Amino acid sequence: MHLEVLVEDASGRVALQTLIPKILAGAPEAPTVRCHPYKGAGHIPKGMNSALDAQKRVLLDRLPALLNGYGKSLPLGLTAVVVVTDLDDRDCRAFLAELEGLRDACTPAPTTLFALSIEELEAWLLGDPSAIRAAYPRASERVLERYRQDSVVGTWEVLADAVHKGGSRALKQDGAQAVGKAKSDWAKEITPHMDVESNRSPSFVAFRQGLRALVGLPDPAPPQALCP
Repeated sequence: MHLEVLVEDASGRVALQTLIPKILAGAPEAPTVRCHPYKGAGHIPKGMNSALDAQKRVLLDRLPALLNGYGKSLPLGLTAVVVVTDLDDRDCRAFLAELEGLRDACTPAPTTLFALSIEELEAWLLGDPSAIRAAYPRASERVLERYRQDSVVGTWEVLADAVHKGGSRALKQDGAQAVGKAKSDWAKEITPHMDVESNRSPSFVAFRQGLRALVGLPDPAPPQALCP
C-alpha cells in the first residue's frame, strides 16, 4: 500500500517521517509513504469546487480539491490518504463530521484517515515525557507534570515552557519564524526517542490504530475513539 500524508506544517512532516515507520514497523509489507507539508491549517471552504489560488498551500482551504483529485486518480484499495491536522479549539465531533462530509462528497471517495491532534501535534510529543527528557535532559519537570494530556491549553506553549530557554514568552518575542523552527527542532529531537506503544495521548493512540488498520496491522490496545 501507498500512503499520501497531508499535514499542516513542516514540523508535522518532521514528526511523521519518524513516527509513521515506527507505528508500521510490524507490517507484513512496509507501505510507501509520501508526506506533503502545508503552510498552516486554514479553514474548510464552502463547496467542493471553491475557486482558490493554486499557490496558496493551506491545508484545509485546499482539502476539498485535494480529496476530489485523489479520489479520481488513486488506485482503489492500493493507496490511502492520511490527513493530519490540529483540532485547536474546534468541536471534535462537528469538525470530524465536516471532514468526513468532504470525503463522502467525492466521486469516487478516496480511502481516507483523518487524524486530529488534540489540541496540537505537540500533544503527541508531550504524550511521551521520557522521550522529552531523553532529548532535553534539563526539561522542566514542573511543567511536564502539570500538563493534562490532550487538554486545550496552548500545547506548543507548554512544550516551549518545558524545553526552551525563557519558555514560550521568549520564543514568541522572536517571531513566528522562530516558533516554526523550534517546533521542527522539537519534532526532530524528540520523536527518535518516542515509544509509540506507550504514548499517553488518546489522539495519538487513535492515529496509531487508524494507521495500522489501513495496512491490516493489529494494535494491542483497546480501540480508542478519535473524539473524546
